[in-house]
Amino acid sequence: MANYILSLDQGTTSSRAILFDVEGHPVDSAQQEFKQHYPQPGWVEHDPEDIWRSQSEVMAEVLRSQGVSANELAGIGITNQRETTLLWDRLTGEPLHNAIVWQDRRTAEHIDRLKAEGLEATFQQKTGLVLDAYFSGSKISWLLEHVPGARERAERGELAFGTVDSWLIYRLSGGEVHVTDVTNASRTLLFNIHKLDWDGELLEIFGIPRSLLPEVRSSSEVYCHTRHEALPNPVPVAGIAGDQQAATFGQSCFEAGQGKNTYGTGCFLMLNTGSSPIPSKNQLLTTVAWQQAGDLKYALEGSIFVAGAVVQWLRDELGLISRAEDVERLASSVPDSGGVVLVPAFTGLGAPHWDQYARGTILGLTRGTGAAHLARAALEGIAYQVSDVIRAMESDSGVPLSELRVDGGASQNDLLMQFQADILGVPVVRPKVTETTALGAAYLAGLATGFWRDTAELSAHWQIERRFEPKMERAGREVLLERWRRALERAKDWGQP
Repeated sequence: MANYILSLDQGTTSSRAILFDVEGHPVDSAQQEFKQHYPQPGWVEHDPEDIWRSQSEVMAEVLRSQGVSANELAGIGITNQRETTLLWDRLTGEPLHNAIVWQDRRTAEHIDRLKAEGLEATFQQKTGLVLDAYFSGSKISWLLEHVPGARERAERGELAFGTVDSWLIYRLSGGEVHVTDVTNASRTLLFNIHKLDWDGELLEIFGIPRSLLPEVRSSSEVYCHTRHEALPNPVPVAGIAGDQQAATFGQSCFEAGQGKNTYGTGCFLMLNTGSSPIPSKNQLLTTVAWQQAGDLKYALEGSIFVAGAVVQWLRDELGLISRAEDVERLASSVPDSGGVVLVPAFTGLGAPHWDQYARGTILGLTRGTGAAHLARAALEGIAYQVSDVIRAMESDSGVPLSELRVDGGASQNDLLMQFQADILGVPVVRPKVTETTALGAAYLAGLATGFWRDTAELSAHWQIERRFEPKMERAGREVLLERWRRALERAKDWGQP
């Protein structure tokens, strides 16, 4: 009897496995961080074997902890860090190079050349994306050019490209299946979101052979059955969605006009726009939200590169805190940031600015500035970035925000959530189950295997844990936002060669 869905949540800094019951409640979870590699300034890599090993081990750990057998699993859903780019040998499964992480900026000059050729409009019209090093296309091109023999082997059909979902399914299936879903495909700069297929013109621009690419499938169907020592009986892998699309699904934003924000390593806002893609006039992304049971949804998305990562920076590089959770207590020890503004543009600015040469900036320092002021300014910098994206989203959609549904690790920070409500001037709503990224992947797998009937059943699971009402006066809000805008201008274009 199948009693559970297992969700594999492969993130930028850790891999997690979460077991969900039929009510959508997390029963147990396991998590394992893995090493980040920084070969040069602006470069970020992961070892593909670290990704697989950590994900495989937490999957086995959570099943062992609960004594759950393969027969008790209705299916497995996968959600993943998007845009991160891997290349491996189709026959042996051996990676050719470290994965190039979504945060990596090594291809910025390549992107500049494409912009100089006037190709921005072509990419935006076909993919819904801005032309930026953030996405997978230029990363694949870099690997083909810089890994010895890679281009020749790719032309012979010996290599496979994948985002992290493809890599995990390849390994879970014992090397038999090379697929992705529409949400991950739509983040590559290679996928035509209107035709729902890889685009020949864009592949030619990047010099990428089509044979390298995975088959694109829906977000909710059976892709393969597992071949893994932790699962002696095969279990269907039946749901895939990139992390932000999965979180939107997990937040039950099934109707046009519903949206959420996920506070993870980065910050990601997504607004369901229904069955039609809405082109953005404010440098937001138009992307595929999901495809489930023949129903295709699109979304507007604003991507912020650094959110929770700024807290990791306070911990790992500055040593101001010993644990990420300690940041709230430190920041709460002062009434405000003391005039300090921290723009966390460590890897450039995402939406709605898209400045790949912006860099992290701290302004307003005085002799009285202490660790608590920096901690508070770091949290406020996250909220300010979210505010910028919300205003752009409202402008594009024509719909004013009435409330913001939130999830992700930093959504547990009450100080940040209250400041977010204050700076937006609308309520911030945190659900009881904040593991909505993993939950969305579980939902997609459960719908494909009959564990859940339909989205109406899933909507009934969503419950509020806390609602943060704005307390700040409008005049005070405008003063802070103006100071933020001034700081942004100083951070922009700093890393221009």
